[in-house]
Amino acid sequence: MSKHDLKARPVYHRKRDSIEAHLTIVFAALAVGRWIEERTGWPITKFVRTARRYRTIEIQAGGHTLTAADPLPDGLRSALGRTHSSAGAH
Repeated sequence: MSKHDLKARPVYHRKRDSIEAHLTIVFAALAVGRWIEERTGWPITKFVRTARRYRTIEIQAGGHTLTAADPLPDGLRSALGRTHSSAGAH
């Protein structure tokens, strides 16, 4: 992953706490992205582009909860399944 892949804009923090918080979030996002790439075998851009289209919504009507979701394609379902396996977890 390169800096260009992040599509980040310059951030102008002046206080040490703000700078450290920003860097913590950036490094955490990079770590999570790398973990997703290793577990799924997909580039992070493909994973995000594919997964962002699928949402689940819960609607409460009276005493009932209705759940609506588009079915996941097999490839995405398989990739998500690889993120849930415990092999290689730290």
